[in-house]
Amino acid sequence: MTLHRDVFANHAALAQALAERLDGWGAEAQQGQGRFRLSVAGGNTPRALYPVWATHSRLDWERVDLLFGDERCVPPQHRDSNYRMVREALLEQAPIPPRVWRMPGEQADPDAAAAAYEATLHTLLGPAGRIDVALLGMGGDGHTASLFPHAAALGEQTRWCVATPAPDGRTMRLTLTYPLLCRARRLVFLITGSDKAATLARVVQGPADADTLPAQRLLREATGDIHLLLDEAAAGLA
Repeated sequence: MTLHRDVFANHAALAQALAERLDGWGAEAQQGQGRFRLSVAGGNTPRALYPVWATHSRLDWERVDLLFGDERCVPPQHRDSNYRMVREALLEQAPIPPRVWRMPGEQADPDAAAAAYEATLHTLLGPAGRIDVALLGMGGDGHTASLFPHAAALGEQTRWCVATPAPDGRTMRLTLTYPLLCRARRLVFLITGSDKAATLARVVQGPADADTLPAQRLLREATGDIHLLLDEAAAGLA
């Protein structure tokens, strides 16, 4: 594992750098194995970056498999759906639609939905279970994907996708787990804003505390390369 840390002056510079790297990593994967398997993230930072990539990309989008790192248990047209955000910000801007494998958040039984998505992942990724690039954010509480502090999902050792309660305790999420994310060829964290700076410093430099800071475990246990793409405000203390 190699940790790469890049700091950008603003969102525009970060978005341009991400677009160039995704095209490069995607072309590399397509040349090596025929397809580029990318897991996307929800959240405000990716929402601002996706249109830049989609409108400037020269990648062969017909050979892209688009997965999801997490999803709220809502219908795909719901305003809180990660799929809806990705569809509007990325898919509708892309020159050619990729092959999309969305999480079935609308299913009545979240555990069954997670099991169904895991079965899809096994078919798509095979026993090795290696995503080429997993895009991730990080919350001010240190969560990433829907791996929240002190959640039971943090202890999952075998399953690739599970259902987990949201912090409000009333709603559910689907999320990829450590056993799959730690094997990604590249983990790419997109982190912006001064409200993330103190948490990021603890994740990168602080003592081991993965139960409180779930993102920290990925930085310390992932087998592939890790890329921190930060703006100056988020990087101020790390």
